[in-house]
Amino acid sequence: MRPLAIALVAVLLAAGCSTPRRDKITVACGASERWCAMMVKRFSDSTGVEADFVRLSSGEALERIKTARARQEFDVWHGGPADSYVAAKSQGLLEPYRSERSGEIRQQWADPEHAWSGIYAGVLAFCNNTKELAKRGMKPIRSWRDLLDKRLRGSVAIAHPATSGTAYTALWTHVELSGGDQDAALGYLRGLHPNVLRYNSSGSAAALQAAKEEAAVGVVFSHDCVAAQEQGYPNLEVTFPQEGTGYELGGLAVLAGAHNPDSARRYVDWALSGASQRLGPLVKFYALPTNTQVPAHSKAADPATVKLVSYDVEVAGRAKQALVDRFSAEIAGPPA
Repeated sequence: MRPLAIALVAVLLAAGCSTPRRDKITVACGASERWCAMMVKRFSDSTGVEADFVRLSSGEALERIKTARARQEFDVWHGGPADSYVAAKSQGLLEPYRSERSGEIRQQWADPEHAWSGIYAGVLAFCNNTKELAKRGMKPIRSWRDLLDKRLRGSVAIAHPATSGTAYTALWTHVELSGGDQDAALGYLRGLHPNVLRYNSSGSAAALQAAKEEAAVGVVFSHDCVAAQEQGYPNLEVTFPQEGTGYELGGLAVLAGAHNPDSARRYVDWALSGASQRLGPLVKFYALPTNTQVPAHSKAADPATVKLVSYDVEVAGRAKQALVDRFSAEIAGPPA
């Protein structure tokens, strides 16, 4: 090879070696598909870090994160009720990180040891199809007791707590309503079982089942029903259980074993920011923001007007595996 050619090859090789490797993260995302897609795109646009996501319900996400512990496929977990994050923390699956934005998050809406942070909050509600209920001689459901009505046989849409954070929120709500008695909570859900259309893997699916008249009522977070209303389903009405209802605190965490922990931490900083938490309504996601600098949207549930149970995320998270196992064994197995 001629000296000039050798020199040219050397220059090209040096240039290739000095070119920085493009950074990339993968997010396990537990909210709606549109919200997940918008979040990773806006993060990439803002930081230049490439990001993609896999949409998973909280139970599915926890199982995949646990299974891949040694060779983690995700860098960040974003969205889905914090009960699952508490369970993941207890298994050493989260990497604690105190974000520069942590001071902007509402008190008690984050892990005190910084393993995870709250990113949004949603209130559990009934998503009523008024047309379908009228066929059964019924008005919109406003009570957990009324959900047991025999006229609703096979007409209640709900997910399975093994795969869905929404469904586990409903299960733990009944533990709280029963004064901590897990047997009583399971007893209620055993009574509800004949009315269940089928147990979905994803909690938000119940809103669309009610919207499309597959079910008369769905048990979902209120913002999922509002999103379905805005997709052009006029017969939907959101109501809240008069006995009291639970709520989710959507979580956010860096995963232990992340391939790009520095960029994962950048994602957490960005997601906790006020700018990020203002984005939800752009894709009809009306959950309550956790950043104190961001006001709640007018279509979000107002905790001041809804009777909430005393929902302890830490206690619910520690009890999750055993309680879900009982539900699967005693009432219904997980979706295939």
